Amino acid sequence: MESRVTMHGAKNFARRPALAGLFVFLLAVALGFGCVATDVVSAFAQTQSESQQSQRTGSITVSAAISLKDALAQLGPMYEKRVPGAKVVFNYGGSGTLEQQIEQGAPADIFFSAATLQMDELKGAGLVEGTPVDIVANSLVLIAPADSDTLKTLENLEAPFVKKIAVGETKTVPAGMYAQESLQHLGLWGGVMPKVVFAKDVRAVLTYVETGNADAGFVYETDALTSKKVRVVAKVPDDTHAPIVYPAAVLKNSKNSELAKAFLDFLAGSDARVIFQEFGFAPPPGAGSEKAAAAKN
Repeated sequence: MESRVTMHGAKNFARRPALAGLFVFLLAVALGFGCVATDVVSAFAQTQSESQQSQRTGSITVSAAISLKDALAQLGPMYEKRVPGAKVVFNYGGSGTLEQQIEQGAPADIFFSAATLQMDELKGAGLVEGTPVDIVANSLVLIAPADSDTLKTLENLEAPFVKKIAVGETKTVPAGMYAQESLQHLGLWGGVMPKVVFAKDVRAVLTYVETGNADAGFVYETDALTSKKVRVVAKVPDDTHAPIVYPAAVLKNSKNSELAKAFLDFLAGSDARVIFQEFGFAPPPGAGSEKAAAAKN
């Protein structure tokens, strides 16, 4: 009996090394497969990342309202530094003029307007991709040459000492549109119309007043802040004209929609907003409530 037990134990003992070897072999295969799978997943993720990065490089053209020029002159290089290989080119002008250029087929990837009207018209024409995003807001002001002090109020524009009033073209320059709307609301447009000198864009209005070729002019508050040669006579009441909001959108004919979308996201982000505020722009309506809602969530 003792002999059988001993022999049975010997057989079990003989099987154990074989089972152990099989276990080690299977474990090694499993681990090896796991490493290969991990390498495959890692390689796939890297390829995806590189693909997305490559899609966000290249060049885009942003057709932007000229009142945005100073802020965008900083934001463009800032984005290019963050995204190596990306190039952002700006085409400035009056929003209405830019709209016409885009309608006529001028190459552009993003439209950044100083009013919703021009954006809505492009959207109605089927030239806008997705939903426009309100980026910033602004205010309209009446300016005069810095070395003059006779003009005190909006009502003074009807006075004999005011000979010329610079206003942006009301059909193509949103600042001119807002000025006309306000003056009509205040009952002043009819009286000042004979004195109005129309300009191609809001920066041309600023130049007319800086050089003394106009006694007064209507520009955005952000434009007035760029010059020491003019003074702000009065801020035009916000309730006398439509809200001054700057929407931006990617265009359907964009040659680099991935980069355009990425840059639009950047413009709508907090870092860009800091730069816009440095140049006098305000957050768009509802930005504060959106931020509060995001904080609650």
